[in-house]
Amino acid sequence: MSDAIDRLIAPFPRTRLLSWATPVEALPRLGDRLGIDLRVKRDDLTGIAFGGNKVRKLEFYLGQARHEGADTLLITGAVQSNFVRVAAACAARLGMDCHVQLEERVPGQGDTYRSSGNVLLDDLLGATRYSYPVGEDEAGADARLHEIAADLTHRGRRPYVIPLSPGHPPLGSLGYLVCAAELMAQGALDVDTIVLGSGSGLTHSGLLFGLRTLGWRGRVVGICVRRAAAAQAERLLRHCERLAALLQVAVPVGPGDIEVHDDVLAPGYGQVNDPVADAMRLAARLDGMLVDPVYTARALAGLIACAADGRIAAGSRALFLHTGGLPALFAYETDLRSRVLNG
Repeated sequence: MSDAIDRLIAPFPRTRLLSWATPVEALPRLGDRLGIDLRVKRDDLTGIAFGGNKVRKLEFYLGQARHEGADTLLITGAVQSNFVRVAAACAARLGMDCHVQLEERVPGQGDTYRSSGNVLLDDLLGATRYSYPVGEDEAGADARLHEIAADLTHRGRRPYVIPLSPGHPPLGSLGYLVCAAELMAQGALDVDTIVLGSGSGLTHSGLLFGLRTLGWRGRVVGICVRRAAAAQAERLLRHCERLAALLQVAVPVGPGDIEVHDDVLAPGYGQVNDPVADAMRLAARLDGMLVDPVYTARALAGLIACAADGRIAAGSRALFLHTGGLPALFAYETDLRSRVLNG
């Protein structure tokens, strides 16, 4: 890791959950189809319980939880949340209980969505599940989680809450400062553009912050998976400001560094549209790569759209950050059979 990133993260407790650098691979056939030199950073291969980008974040959340003497982890997310699933797995590895709250964010889904995929794994991992009926109420979901934590405290437990809403110290972003240094050590920053899904914003802001700290000046393009581009750009800027305050350094990111696109977002979070279906087919059938319908397929669909209209120039070099989420494929069987396999 770079000395600059080492110094920044040194004051923060960290529980090591990832013991290797995830690989960077070529996507030759998909790249040829798009007319670009395309590679992928395989953060779906972070190991524990089907992995994904959340493992990097949990190293710091769980580091702080253990520092505080917590014995119970609480987290909230969508019904098919990857963060919830990996949190339950990491808590199990560390001998902690895990209480998870699942929010109703995606309309029109049936029984398979609520029982298979990540939900099935949450149960297998021993998590205690709760339901939250509202899908777009981050503050309310966090408040309910704190009520559960208060009850656990009353019963003699020592809970630690991973917050969802912005305004909290962005500990999870520290994991993507580490990833920025990892990319540099791998020689993977000889690209013009990095593309990733932008949801909570912690991965996007952490990676951008880390890359700018290391002096890399290329584009980091976020594809919106939950909210419109204007709102997401504002969220990312605030995350970067809070991250700078946490690290006690100047903000290396300005508004001009933040690039987000929302043209493949409709009809909304977790809902399969034609570009998402096309991205899933192309990735699987050209390069044998699986992407999930919520995050990585939408991010790849955005990359494909950018290559098609010149926002990513023909012949340029691009890196796609694969953030995992593959268990959700099984929960979306109905959509896959009707929208993806029949396309």
